[in-house]
Amino acid sequence: MTRWWLAGALVALMPLPVLAQSAGEVERCFQNPGACSSSGGGGGHTAPAPAAASTPRAQPAPDYASVLKSPEPDRRKLQESLRTLDKYNGPIDGNLQSEASMKAITEWQKAHGYTQVGKLTPTEAQTLNAEAARAPIRRIDPSAQAAAPPPSNADLLKALQAKKAAQRKAAEPKAEAAAQALVRDLKAYVAADGKGVAGDQFADFAKWYADNKTAGRTFGDITPTIDDYGEAKAGAATTDTVKFDTKQDGKSYPQCLVFAWIEGTPRKETKAFGCDDVAAVEKWKSDQALKSDWR
Repeated sequence: MTRWWLAGALVALMPLPVLAQSAGEVERCFQNPGACSSSGGGGGHTAPAPAAASTPRAQPAPDYASVLKSPEPDRRKLQESLRTLDKYNGPIDGNLQSEASMKAITEWQKAHGYTQVGKLTPTEAQTLNAEAARAPIRRIDPSAQAAAPPPSNADLLKALQAKKAAQRKAAEPKAEAAAQALVRDLKAYVAADGKGVAGDQFADFAKWYADNKTAGRTFGDITPTIDDYGEAKAGAATTDTVKFDTKQDGKSYPQCLVFAWIEGTPRKETKAFGCDDVAAVEKWKSDQALKSDWR
């Protein structure tokens, strides 16, 4: 009886919403207050208050400076990696801020979903080098290479000059020997006062010598300079410019002849021209089909 009296007293003390509870619920709440809702109804637990929304943390800015300031060998390595992946065709100079380098980096970043800024973070740099290291070694197919541009006129001229210089060097001993043999014969002819093989073989020279003797001139130095040398249709051909120091009445009269011949014993197709008769010398060469090793 006492129990029900206490329950009745508790009901009288509860607020109106609690009066809606049954007597059994009132008794349970009296025995276990923690199991009852302060707002009444159903005896459920009180819902927790919602937590305050958290403020998102700001992300740190990407680190591009570390790669740009890295040692030059590391920056060169990145350029080499970009070249391996067919992204870069500029010089390997370590300049990652050049237009070609930044363009290549941007293309690589685009292909990998990175922010396209033309600069690399340390993580991106490692990824790039690792990807290039895994790239297969490609063998160059010569047929796929672009045709080389034609050489310029200057390049062609240099190549021709180099070729003729090599020919001249190879022919020089024989040409020099032929020129010195001629000079010996000319000096012997002058020493014999118009007698010898030089006059016999070079009729034009014999007449020229006789005209100078008639004019009262004497002969001094004889200096040869090889004009041309090479193979002709009848053998090795030589043209030699020879300067004569002639004197008369104490005055010097330098004179010049061009001797042309085909090597042999005796010499063949022999001619002597005035040094100013260039056309006649060139005609002789053409007639002999001379292929020069000298010019």
